[in-house]
Amino acid sequence: MKKIYIVVFVFLFILLVLIQFIGVKPDLRQTNNINAIFTLNNTPDEIGLLLKQSCFDCHSNETNFPWYSKIAPISWLINAHIEEGRSHINFSNWEQYTTEKQHALINKCKEEVKENKMPLKSYTLIHRNSKLTSEEKIELISWFEYYSNNEIKK
Repeated sequence: MKKIYIVVFVFLFILLVLIQFIGVKPDLRQTNNINAIFTLNNTPDEIGLLLKQSCFDCHSNETNFPWYSKIAPISWLINAHIEEGRSHINFSNWEQYTTEKQHALINKCKEEVKENKMPLKSYTLIHRNSKLTSEEKIELISWFEYYSNNEIKK
């Protein structure tokens, strides 16, 4: 019985080593204006900080990849998560969205934060500084409302 455990352990270890060669390359694209939402809309510094610490790793081209993002299969999950996040909203490409799309995205952001759907709990478990306090949520939601009503050129 002990030999079976050793064989299984060796097999799993070899498999773990081999899958490191199948790793995915993270999307490191950058834009000329990576702070587009800030520069185009006079975003207050405190709101910018909240967006950067809680949203930008998955919803911009400013992703900070941690050391474990290079280890398969974790790297596969992280890259898939980032691709999905950017497909919903990419703050780095803000100027490329139409006014209507910006309005819809800001309202969606407001609802996601209000309903505690964002940032994701799985993300805040590992990135503790990205978790929003109640006060930060109120501040961010208020800014989303203000932005939606005043800043977006209709």
